[in-house]
Amino acid sequence: MNTAADYAFARDGGAAARRHALLAEAYDPVTLDRLAETGVGSGWQCLEVGAGAGTVSVWLAERVAPSGEVLATDVRRPVLPRMPGLRGQVHDAVTDPLPEAAFDLVVARLVLRHLPQRAQVLDGLVRALKPGGWLQIDEFDTSYEPPLLVDDAADRRVFESFLAAKDIAMRARGVDPSFGRHAAGAMRDAGLVEVDPRPRVQLRHPGSADLALLAENVTDMRDSLREAGMSEHELDRVRDLFAAPGFRACSSLLYSVHGRKAAR
Repeated sequence: MNTAADYAFARDGGAAARRHALLAEAYDPVTLDRLAETGVGSGWQCLEVGAGAGTVSVWLAERVAPSGEVLATDVRRPVLPRMPGLRGQVHDAVTDPLPEAAFDLVVARLVLRHLPQRAQVLDGLVRALKPGGWLQIDEFDTSYEPPLLVDDAADRRVFESFLAAKDIAMRARGVDPSFGRHAAGAMRDAGLVEVDPRPRVQLRHPGSADLALLAENVTDMRDSLREAGMSEHELDRVRDLFAAPGFRACSSLLYSVHGRKAAR
């Protein structure tokens, strides 16, 4: 999703695959419900930037069949099933241009937050839309992730220390952890109309995909979390805390935002 060598998460191997699968499990229901609201259907030309596990692109390909097409892009070639109207392409959103006025629908989930050049990339996504086309941006605001049920004050402190260290580590790699709250304004400033932000929140608990994703982040970001001030003992306590049956926390806010390119 970006060109930075210090991208916050591992790109390759099992860790990336697990993260993509958990993201799909946790957030596809939100993303797909919102995409359906655009009216996407047969004949549409669609683009997914940062396709990850490819589940969103597969869903779109089923909707636009038989005469539409979905282009799924990422900095590594997406692993996609063979099906009519679906193709994958290696594409860097920062450096590689997109065709202009080519798509009825463009979707990017959890991409722009990772890119210091997010305003430039957003302008490119808008240019890629046909007049009247839809852009959907789904982005986190991770400044809001409070613990709800923990066993004691020490557990609360270690969880809050983890959240603070995660924020520091992400910012050090060019991520804007609170970009979700700014996405609607950025889309309006990029010239889109009918901008419609919808915030969603989930309950994190043992067994939930969202909490499993957070636990993967503890492993994936272990070195950067230590650099941000956490000890090995604290990181182990965080993982134990996530497995405690009574643990409950609020997820970060996910903003799913629609905007439309004005018709000529």
